[in-house]
Amino acid sequence: MTEDRAKPQFHLSKKHHMTIHWKDYITDDNISATEASINERSGVVGRVGIMLLSCGTGAWRVRDAMNTVARALNLTCSAEVGLLTISYTCFSQNLSHSQVLTLPKSGVNTDKLSQMENFVNNFNLECRHLTIRQIHLQLDKIQHRPGHYSAGQAALAAAIACSAFVFLLGGGLVEMLCCFVGAGMGNLIRKEMTNRSITLLADISVSVAVACLAYLGCFKLLEVFFGISLQHEAGYIGAMLFVIPGFPFITSMLDMSKLDMKSGLERLAYALTIIITATLVGWLVALTVHLRPKNFLPLNLSPLLMLLLRLPASFFGVYGFSIMFNSPRKMAFWAGILGALGNTLRLELVDLTHIPAGAAAFAGAFLAGILASAVNKKHGYPRISLTVPAIVIMIPGLYIYRGVYSIGINAIGVGALWLSKAAMIIMFIPLGLFVARVLLDKKWRYCD
Repeated sequence: MTEDRAKPQFHLSKKHHMTIHWKDYITDDNISATEASINERSGVVGRVGIMLLSCGTGAWRVRDAMNTVARALNLTCSAEVGLLTISYTCFSQNLSHSQVLTLPKSGVNTDKLSQMENFVNNFNLECRHLTIRQIHLQLDKIQHRPGHYSAGQAALAAAIACSAFVFLLGGGLVEMLCCFVGAGMGNLIRKEMTNRSITLLADISVSVAVACLAYLGCFKLLEVFFGISLQHEAGYIGAMLFVIPGFPFITSMLDMSKLDMKSGLERLAYALTIIITATLVGWLVALTVHLRPKNFLPLNLSPLLMLLLRLPASFFGVYGFSIMFNSPRKMAFWAGILGALGNTLRLELVDLTHIPAGAAAFAGAFLAGILASAVNKKHGYPRISLTVPAIVIMIPGLYIYRGVYSIGINAIGVGALWLSKAAMIIMFIPLGLFVARVLLDKKWRYCD
């Protein structure tokens, strides 16, 4: 007599982080979600959380969304959120169901983030009477939503953003042109490697190396044909700034401010990993091809003209970063407006009042946070999708790189000075956002 063996009902994932087939665990398609089993209802709660986490938002927002869905499904949810993981338990009367969900990698997608926030906000009215399968089908549409931009368009956005960035750092037309070529090539390579699921460190290392070498190639061509000064090579630092991890860095500080230490520390470690890898690769390439982070040649522009140029440069820099984060063009436009006003205020305060750079960064970030709340109320865009691109351009990538470069050539005192300046600015940027959020967001203001 042979023993009957149960056959698997679905294809098991071959990936290292195995794909969860959410709809295969549904037992009854004829009842509403509120009447489904606790396992099925808690699966919806967890999927909402892990999809929001995959978009790059912080732990507080993920937990808030999970709580909103859980309440609509008559569940009590307790969740611990990290950079790539969610551990949570849902309770219903005398039953409970626990799960651990993980992501294979961290990323940013502001368009999906906006769609997910709309889904959560409307869940109680539109979804709680649907079946579990119908809810998962709606989540499928959001999860498989295609990006707005091709790899070439994202590369163009990076080229524009870094060109504007290097001007704001003090570079001129030569540095902007070379940065345009370098950053565009680097981000194109990065995008292609990301699409092929290449591991993070290889992705960052190769794209930064390509950006630096492309900058050098463009610079040498201009030197041969137009006889430009060797001092223009200083702008190669701007070509690698497209890798700045703005979302994980800013959300790490905001998470820690809400005592979500697990998520905050993991995000900070992730951001530092990217920054350290990029600066070390840039340093090695610079030593190999004899590039040096010198001071930029003076632009000799009047204060009024500098102000008038900083506004569009900041706008296009932030707009480019927003496009890289897959923001729709209208959302990117509003982020650019916030960045133009906030970053220009920061730079003008440093130039005209001589207040410390950290205090000026606080003022610029605070203004961006206040304006983001106003745009959020009018257009419904997530605050973080507006504020992070707007203040990424304030992160002192030049200071960080110069610090690492100086330490690499044993100029420890000089390197420590640059890193100390960078640390002061970096700490004040999220603090400005935090204060703005506390003043204007009642839910964020309290810890309960």
